[in-house]
Amino acid sequence: MVLPILAYGDPVLKKKAQDISPDYPELSQFISNMWETMYASHGVGLAAPQVGESIRLFVVDASGFAEDETYTKEEREKFESFKRVFINPSIIEEEGDKWAFEEGCLSIPDIREEIFRKSKLLLRYQDENFVEHEEEFDGISARIIQHEYDHIEGVLFTDYLSPLRKRRLKRRLMKIAKGEIEVSYKMRFPMAKKARN
Repeated sequence: MVLPILAYGDPVLKKKAQDISPDYPELSQFISNMWETMYASHGVGLAAPQVGESIRLFVVDASGFAEDETYTKEEREKFESFKRVFINPSIIEEEGDKWAFEEGCLSIPDIREEIFRKSKLLLRYQDENFVEHEEEFDGISARIIQHEYDHIEGVLFTDYLSPLRKRRLKRRLMKIAKGEIEVSYKMRFPMAKKARN
């Protein structure tokens, strides 16, 4: 089932999410709904808070980057197989030089901004079977994880922008919160008079 994605301004998006245990109700169905929602929205990642569940869970599928010829063959092969469920993740370490990349977000449609992030990270997480992993990620894979991880920490990519840039985007962000935008996927707007589907 495709779930509505919460738009910028919804308080759930600014809340730190909670860990979950294997007995979380209907978890496998929820994960399945998250995949379906992410694909219907043409995203590469989706965090549970974006669909209204304040839990530490996100899904990632970077296979779309595998078609981009600007990456090496080795990088494209890595993207093809990079499809994961991350439960209760914690970043152990981030390292490397910060690098810029234009990021967007399904909760903030039509706004893309250059964000600087460190190039490598070490992450501890559980998969959908609650098997624990400790794994290193770098480049685009690390960036996607950092972006989604921010969601479960109550952080949006716009929080990294300078005060001046935030002021310049304020009107556009308010239009998103009010639902005064055209989107091709199901969303819920916190300040709209009536939610649009």
